[in-house]
Amino acid sequence: MKKDLTKYRNIGIFAHVDAGKTTTTERILKLTGKIHKLGEVHEGAATTDFMEQEQERGITIQSAATSCFWKDHQFNIIDTPGHVDFTIEVYRSLKVLDGGIGVFCGSGGVEPQSETNWRYANESKVARIIYVNKLDRTGANFYNVVKQVEEILAAKPLVMVLPIGIETEFKGVVDLLTRKAWIWDDSGDPEKYVIEDVPEDMKEDVEMYREQLIETAVEQDDNLMEKYLEGEEISIDEIKSCIRKGTMNLSFFPTYCGSSFKNKGVQLVLDAVVDYLPAPNEVPPQPIVDLEGNETGEFAKVDPDESLKALAFKIMDDRYGALTFTRIYSGVLEKGMTVLNTATGKTERIGRLVEMHANNREEIDRAQAGDIVAIIGMKNVQTGHTLCDPDHPATLEPMVFPDPVISIAIKPKQKGSNEKMALALSKMVQEDPSFYVETDQESGETIIKGMGELHLDIKVDILKRTHGVEVEVGKPQVAYRESITKVVNDSYTHKKQSGGAGQFARIDYTIEPGEPGSGFQFESKVTGGNVPREYWPAVNKGFESSIDKGVLAGFPCVDLKVTLTDGAFHPVDSSAIAYEIAARAAYRQSLPKASPQLLEPIMNVDVFTPEDHVGDVIGDLNRRRGMIKNQNTTPMGVRIKAEAPLSEMFGYIGDLRTMTSGRGQFSMEFSHYAPCPKNVAEEVIKEVKERELAAAK
Repeated sequence: MKKDLTKYRNIGIFAHVDAGKTTTTERILKLTGKIHKLGEVHEGAATTDFMEQEQERGITIQSAATSCFWKDHQFNIIDTPGHVDFTIEVYRSLKVLDGGIGVFCGSGGVEPQSETNWRYANESKVARIIYVNKLDRTGANFYNVVKQVEEILAAKPLVMVLPIGIETEFKGVVDLLTRKAWIWDDSGDPEKYVIEDVPEDMKEDVEMYREQLIETAVEQDDNLMEKYLEGEEISIDEIKSCIRKGTMNLSFFPTYCGSSFKNKGVQLVLDAVVDYLPAPNEVPPQPIVDLEGNETGEFAKVDPDESLKALAFKIMDDRYGALTFTRIYSGVLEKGMTVLNTATGKTERIGRLVEMHANNREEIDRAQAGDIVAIIGMKNVQTGHTLCDPDHPATLEPMVFPDPVISIAIKPKQKGSNEKMALALSKMVQEDPSFYVETDQESGETIIKGMGELHLDIKVDILKRTHGVEVEVGKPQVAYRESITKVVNDSYTHKKQSGGAGQFARIDYTIEPGEPGSGFQFESKVTGGNVPREYWPAVNKGFESSIDKGVLAGFPCVDLKVTLTDGAFHPVDSSAIAYEIAARAAYRQSLPKASPQLLEPIMNVDVFTPEDHVGDVIGDLNRRRGMIKNQNTTPMGVRIKAEAPLSEMFGYIGDLRTMTSGRGQFSMEFSHYAPCPKNVAEEVIKEVKERELAAAK
C-alpha cells in the first residue's frame, strides 16, 4: 500500500544550547498524544534525552528520531544537539531533513551556536519556521529577537503571531491571519485554551503586522499581488499558499512565539509545520554520486516505485543492539530484504525494522520513500553509507567528516579492564565518525582522537558512565612529523662471520628530501648486478620500515627519497635479510647527516567574532603564531580566516569566549605540515626525551 507522501513532514528542531528545543520536542509529543506524562529537561527526565550524560548536563548530545501524528500528518522529528563540538550531529541530521524549526530563547535571542546551525541549514537549503520560546522568562522580548534574526542572521522573519502579555504576564498569542487570540489558562494544560477576539489595546499592532505579513506573502504570486494592490480582499487560503511557496524557496521564515515550558503557543507551530514546511516529495531530490563522490547527474527520486536508495545517517548502540537510523529516499525497505552497501560492496539482510519514539520502538514490516526508520542488527554499516537495491547500485552523496586534530592517551584505572575498554571504544567509533582510536606502537598506550577538547571530554565521560570503564587521561598531544633538508651520499656494509653461514651486504645510496606530500620513494640505479635484482625489495623494505621513527624525537619521517646507487654481494653469505639489516642501519647512520627538521601540523582556523572584538582576536591569533589569510565583514559580524599551528590552539575556545564575551566561535581543520621554528622544535624534542626517560624509569 502506498502512503500519501504529501502527509509526511521530516523535520528537525535545532537551536543554541538551552534555547529549549528538547522541551519543545516534549510538548509536541505530548500534544500529538505520544506521551501521557511530560518529562522535564531540568528534572533530567525528558523522553528524547535518554543518555545519562544528557540528563545530567541538561543538554542533548545525540539526536533522537521520533515519529508522531498531527491533523492526519505524520511528523518524523529529529532532535539535534546545540553544542559546538557536536555540530557534526546537527550537520548529519540536516542532511536527512526536509524542514526545520529554529528555536530561539525569548531573552537570550540569537546566540553564536544558533548562527552556526543557521549557517549549516542555509548551506543545506532547509526550509525553516522560527519559534521564539521562553516568553514567560524575565527579560523576554519577542520584538527584539525578531530584530536580531534580521540583523545577525541576515534572514527575513515573517511574523505570524503576536504575544499577549510578556514575562510573568504572558497569556497567549494572536494569530494574525485569522485575527483571533489564543489564550491559555494557568493550569499548564496545553489543551486548556480559549479562542476569542483580539484584545482592544492590541488591535492597532495586529492590523499593522497583518498588513506587513500579507504584503510580504503576495510577492510570491504576481496575480495575487495585483489583486491586493487593487484593494481586493485576499482569502486566507490564498495567503497560506503564498507563505508556503516563500517558506520553501527560503524567501522568508514564518515566525511564531510561545512558552514550551508553560505549554502556551505550541499548537500554532504544529499547524505551521503542516501548512508551510515541505513534504518529502517537495524538496530537491538527493544527487547520486560515483565511488569518487562526483555527481553523476542522476537523482534519487522520492517515489516508492523506484529502486531502493537509503542513507544511514546515524548509528546508535543501545540495550537491544546496534540501531542504524536510515532515511529512505526512494523505493521500499522491507523486513527480510537483502540490501547492498555501496561503501563496502557487501550485501546484508534486513532483520528487524522499527519506528522510533525516542527510546521506545514499534516493530514494522516495511517502510518507504520519505520514511525515517531504524534497522536493528546491521553489521558493517557506518554513518554516511548508502543502502540500495543490489540489482540497481547507486550511491547517495556521502557525508564528509573532518579529520581529528587533537589526541589524548588514556588507560584504564583498574588493571584488567583493557578488554572492556577496547570493546566500548569500538562501539563508540561506530557511533561517531569524527572519533578515532589507535594504539601507540611504542608505549602500547591507547590514543583517542577527536574534534576538540569538549568532544574528547564527553567521550571519556561516556566510557565511565555508559560502559563502566574509569580511565586516566594524559595531556593533549600534537601529531608532529620529521623530514630532512639536505642530500646525503653514503655507504654501509653489514657483515657477520661466526662459524657456519655468515651474512654480507654492502649498499651505496643517496638520501634526499622529497616533494612535500610525496611520502617515501625508493629507486634502484644499480647496474651490472653488483646488488642482484632480487635483493632490491629487501633494501626498500629496510628503509621503509625505518621511517616510522625519525632521529630527532621519534616522530614519523615524511617526504624522503632513497636511491640505491651501487653495492656488493657475496655468492654464499648474501641474503635478503642481510640487505634489509644493512638498509635499517644505513637509515640510522645517514639521517642525522641530512639536517633533519621537525614539522608541525598547521590548521585552517575560521574564527567568527562580533565587529567590536576584531582587534583583540587578530592580536591573539598573531601571538599564537597565526597568519591571517583574509577577513570578511558579514551582517552577522566578521569572519577571520587564518592558519595557525595546532600546538598553540589548545584551550582557544575558552580564550575566544572571554575576548568576545561569549559570542565568538571558531572551527579548525588540518591544512598541512610546516617546519617548526627552532625554539619550538627544541622544546618539543626536550619534552619527548624527558617523557622517554620517565617511561624508562
